[in-house]
Amino acid sequence: MRTFHLAGGCFWCLDAVYRVLDGVHDVISGYTGGSLPNPSYEQVCTGTTGHAEAVKVVFDPEVIPADVILDVFFTLHDPRQLNRQGADVGTQYRSAMFYTDDEERALFEAARDRADDTWGGGIVTELSPLGYWYDAEEYHQDFFAKNPGQGYCLAVALPKVNKVRQSYAPYLRSR
Repeated sequence: MRTFHLAGGCFWCLDAVYRVLDGVHDVISGYTGGSLPNPSYEQVCTGTTGHAEAVKVVFDPEVIPADVILDVFFTLHDPRQLNRQGADVGTQYRSAMFYTDDEERALFEAARDRADDTWGGGIVTELSPLGYWYDAEEYHQDFFAKNPGQGYCLAVALPKVNKVRQSYAPYLRSR
C-alpha cells in the first residue's frame, strides 16, 4: 500500500473522486500544512491556521499506478488557481502536495511537470514536506456518498467525479 497527501480545493471533491477508483483502499479527509494543533473545520475555514483541506489517499500501486493517482489529482482541480478553487477562496483551498520523502517529492514534481504541459503552464501547486496530519471531523468523511443531494455535491463535486469517470474509465471500480 502507498499513501499520498493531496490538497486541491474542498476535500469533499477529492474524496468523492478517489473513492470511484479501483485500487484505492481508503480516502481520509483532513488538515495539514499549518501550525495550529488539532484544528477544527471552523478554524481551518478562517484561513488563519495555515492548514489546507486535504485528503490522505491509500492505494495499491499494483492495481492503480502512483502516476495515475497523481494525474487524477491534476485532472480534478485547476492547479493554476492560487489559494482557491472556483468560489472556494482562501489558503485552505490551495493546490498542494505533501511529500514524505525524496522519492515521493520526485514523483510529485514529475506529475506537476506533466500537468504543466497539459494545462499550458501557470501551475501554482505547492510541494511541501508533510508535517502533522489531522483527520477531519467524521461528518466530512465520505461526504459526497452520505449527501448526494446536497447543493455543493451536485454543483461542484459531481461534475468532477463525472470528468474523472470519463477520463480514467479503465481504473473505475466495478459496481
